[in-house]
Amino acid sequence: MDTPYDIIRLPEIGSTQDRALEEARTRGHPVLVVADRQIAGRGRQGRVWIEPDHGMYSSFAFSNPWPPESAALLALCTAVAVRRAIGDLLGVDVRCKWPNDLVMDGRKVGGILPDATEGWVTIGCGVNLAWGNPPEFAAALLDERPDPALAPGLAVAWVDHLRGIIAEGPGAWPRSDYRNACVTLGRTVRWDGGEGTATDVGADGHLVVETPEGTSRVVAGDVHLLGHN
Repeated sequence: MDTPYDIIRLPEIGSTQDRALEEARTRGHPVLVVADRQIAGRGRQGRVWIEPDHGMYSSFAFSNPWPPESAALLALCTAVAVRRAIGDLLGVDVRCKWPNDLVMDGRKVGGILPDATEGWVTIGCGVNLAWGNPPEFAAALLDERPDPALAPGLAVAWVDHLRGIIAEGPGAWPRSDYRNACVTLGRTVRWDGGEGTATDVGADGHLVVETPEGTSRVVAGDVHLLGHN
């Protein structure tokens, strides 16, 4: 992805996801939208959006250079990209929960929302930077109010990491990096199709689960972690 991208920074927005796609279509090239507050964001599968005290709200829209069958890998590649960016800027080690969450000490600190439509891909990424009283399942990267420059800097950093990954092609996606950081592996998981032990992430991004009936490939949907093995 050698094409430069535009950056739009806003104090407040309904959804960075919608704005990024609209701008990319209008301009005809990639666009990154970053907002200080997102008041109408959406989670996966229509879940209620809960906003932390301070967060990074960003979406990157671009024309997908990968074959359509490789699109599912982009969420995993984004997780690696965001993880690298957080490590670079904050020295914090976040982990990946297959397929779309970022976690720290077992609690969610960020999420990734990929959308694809008519040749365009929009990847939203939200990260909890600081949160005085988070819900039980969530956490934040910092204990105090972040520098105002952190959120846009982090957004640019993860997009640049992702662009580098995309330029290598789907056959070279950082699968080993993702597997090494994936907290889902080695755990008992439950999904709509059954229950078993997650053992690997396949080359095409699917989750490999060993069940009493044999090996299953989970390609999408919710996966719940049930415990350590």
